[in-house]
Amino acid sequence: MITTEYVITALIMALLPGTGVVFTIGTGLIRKTKYGIVAAIGCTFGIIPHMIACILGLSAIMQFSAELFATIKYAGVAYLCYLAVMTWKNAGSNMKEPDTYGGYISIVRKGILINLLNPKLTIFFLSFLPQYLPSDVTNASMNMVALSLVFMLATFVVFVGYAVAAGAVSSFVQKNKSSMRWLERGFAGVFAAFAVKLALQNK
Repeated sequence: MITTEYVITALIMALLPGTGVVFTIGTGLIRKTKYGIVAAIGCTFGIIPHMIACILGLSAIMQFSAELFATIKYAGVAYLCYLAVMTWKNAGSNMKEPDTYGGYISIVRKGILINLLNPKLTIFFLSFLPQYLPSDVTNASMNMVALSLVFMLATFVVFVGYAVAAGAVSSFVQKNKSSMRWLERGFAGVFAAFAVKLALQNK
């Protein structure tokens, strides 16, 4: 069931740029590697609700319910707008080492919300995972859990790679405070662009 083709496909899907990737890279650049890895953990945890929704069949309901899809979509739009505003507002001030415990909790929470409020991820689970279920499967739920866990692992591995790469150049980037400030504002612009893109998307 867990084929090489599936693993490669999951890795490719994780590599594609999205809000989670941008958040992880931005955190790694601004706060260095360990906080980028924490961001990767948060984004990975944010997949769990979509996995549960898919297994329970809620994703199918959401696919056919325009109202439910729109509710989650616009909640995601609002949160991305909030991230854009706060990132722009705090540009230049995030280079300070945050309180370790509070910093970790805040980053994980943001990562979870970024993926939780992405309705496309639930629809993706509905359309992507069933393709890799054997036709003669007897326990679809357990098989879906196994496929989902592999997808989460692929996401975590890829995102940690992004975090490590960003952290490796963070010291160089942070030497120029003015450039760092505009870099953070650039990330704010990317979050705003993702918000607009999500708002304009239909199912």
